[in-house]
Parts: sequence; structure tokens; C-alpha cells
Amino acid sequence: MAADVILLLRGLVREQRHWQKLPQRLAAQLELPVVTLDIPGCGALYQQSSPGRIEQMRQSLQQQLAANYPQYRQARLHLCAISMGGMLALDWAVAAPGHVASLVLINSSSALSPFWQRLRPANYLTLLRCALSQQPEQREPLIWQLTSNQVPQRAVVAQWIQFARQYPVSKANALRQLWAAARFRPEVKPQCPVFVMASQADRLVDWRCSARLAAWLNTEIRLHSEAGHDLPLDDPAWLVLQLQCFYSKVKCGLPAI
Repeated sequence: MAADVILLLRGLVREQRHWQKLPQRLAAQLELPVVTLDIPGCGALYQQSSPGRIEQMRQSLQQQLAANYPQYRQARLHLCAISMGGMLALDWAVAAPGHVASLVLINSSSALSPFWQRLRPANYLTLLRCALSQQPEQREPLIWQLTSNQVPQRAVVAQWIQFARQYPVSKANALRQLWAAARFRPEVKPQCPVFVMASQADRLVDWRCSARLAAWLNTEIRLHSEAGHDLPLDDPAWLVLQLQCFYSKVKCGLPAI
């Protein structure tokens, strides 16, 4: 019987270390291996060029998984992804239906929704400031403001600044990722169970983008009333509980919701 492994995928200009302690927490709670990867242009791959298409990013992730984790070549892959990572996960599930066993999409979007919902207009000025800022000390607190509804945690923001200094994402790579995400429109529905979660208080992306995806996928949506765009940061305990319920149902072959 094939083993099960959870792969966590982050979003636009974020790297695998932005999951903080969630991988270890999930592995302990679910008693399953949990792995993470970076897309080209982010994290340890910051010197590479980000592809301009979601499909090309997904292909890179597949190659990394095979190279870095050969023991999971035949595993049942459970993709858990946030924001742009959800686009990669959807594309992956369609491209490799025999490998992907389930999908979890958190605060994701697609070209099924209008652009003013995918990036709320009230944030355009802050996003511009992020794009123009050369200093992580200025940019990372702004990103917290956009993605979290919690009081800033100095230790976490300091970590983000350290990440950005060590592995800086170039403006060109950020633009390529944004271009790829902006054009992504799912055409084929995945065959595996899908679980959609969204933050109703998301100030960056309108939660209705997730609702539209859920409707297109013919699945229900689970809503968090207070968390921001980075739901794993704002309420990891709630997220882990939802994932426990979902994966237990998947394991038993029950309906996802």
C-alpha cells in the first residue's frame, strides 16, 4: 500500500520557511510526513528565474519532489496550499491524478473571479509601497499588515526580515509570479477530494474568490470569521483541526465535508 505524505505550498513571493512551525505541528498531530518546497525565485532557489506560468512552476516542484524526496515517488500526495500555492496544487492534481490523493486550498483565487476581488483595491497603495521598498525592514511589516489580522509579533517579523535578507526575491521574479497567478484559470476539475478554506476577514483577497472556486469544484467551503489572508499564521490551531477532520475522512473514503 502506498504511503501518504502531505506537501505544503506557499504563495506569491513567500518561501517554505514562512510556514513557521506548522509542518512540525501537522506531522505530530496527523502522524504523517510533511514536506515543503520552494518555487524558483524564492527561498533557497532565489537566484533562479521564476517561470511566467503556473504550469512551469508546478513542473519545477514535481522535479524537486522527485530529487529531494525519492522515498515518496510512489506516495499518495496530499497537497495543502495557500494563495498562489492553491493554483499550483490544482494544476498538479490535474497533471498527475494518479499521484495526488487530495487537495486543500486556503485563501486561493483564479481568473474565475474579477481582479478587484483577487487583490482588493484598498491595498493597491500598500502593495506599491511593498514593490518599491528596497529594505526588508520596511517591506515585511507592510506584508504583515496586508496578510495578518493579528497584532504584529516582533519575533516573527524579525524572522521574515532575516529570510528576506538571506534569500531576497527580485522584483523581476515577483512580477513573473504575479503575472503567472493573474492569468491562471482552471479548465479541468481534479478527480481527488478537495477542501476549500477561506478567511472572511481577509484584507488582501476577497473570500468570495475561494467561494467561487468551491462552487466550480462542486465542493463546500469552510470559513474562518476573523483570520487574515495568512490563515496558518493567524489561527494554526483551527487550521490543524480542520485538516485532521478532512484527512480522516479522505482516509476512510468519506465525503470531504
